[in-house]
Amino acid sequence: MTTLLALDTATEACSVALLHDGRVLSHYEVIPRLHAQRLLPMIKDLLAEAGIALSALDGVAFGRGPGAFTGVRIAIGVVQGLAFALERPVLPVSTLAVLAQRALREQGATQVAAAIDARMDEVYWGCYREQQGEMRLQGLEAVLPPERVSLPTEADASADWIAAGTGWGSYAARMPVKPLAEPQVLLPHAQDLLALAGFAWARGEALPADMAQPVYLRDQVATPKAAP
Repeated sequence: MTTLLALDTATEACSVALLHDGRVLSHYEVIPRLHAQRLLPMIKDLLAEAGIALSALDGVAFGRGPGAFTGVRIAIGVVQGLAFALERPVLPVSTLAVLAQRALREQGATQVAAAIDARMDEVYWGCYREQQGEMRLQGLEAVLPPERVSLPTEADASADWIAAGTGWGSYAARMPVKPLAEPQVLLPHAQDLLALAGFAWARGEALPADMAQPVYLRDQVATPKAAP
């Protein structure tokens, strides 16, 4: 059976999850600014709990963003280190999709408008719909002012959608989208990242280790400055 490790450090939460022998184990902590210190010990503890070595992994999944620049870079560094050393493929997963998958798992939500506070008076935004247990992106992910968020053009009324993510906690009053219920200020959880990675693995979407790249959505953050 497939053994997958998943990790996420793109927001205030730091979490890891493991699929082994059909069983899922996970560790989750909300520890702003401590991800770099805690991530590797969390992975070590999870593997020890499962009674397996790193070499047992078939692939490594990670939250590729959008999210905090430093947090996303921490995940990329650890994933590339593991994947290169083990000669294993990687599975990049959208942080926004992970939020939507968590809303599905915890609330049974089948349509989710995910928003992460992007600072600079903007939100990272993505809309997802459940398809056979997997939250799939509808339209595009974007970073934009809260006043400009919208549902997919083919979407049903706002009342059919569930809101999830820190962007709703910061900017709900300014968003034109009005969800079905009170927004849930969720953070990504590696358990849900692992679920999405499982779907991607089954479709053959695993990538070489050097393809473990971040997605920031903000061009000015992702693009290095030109040399003088």
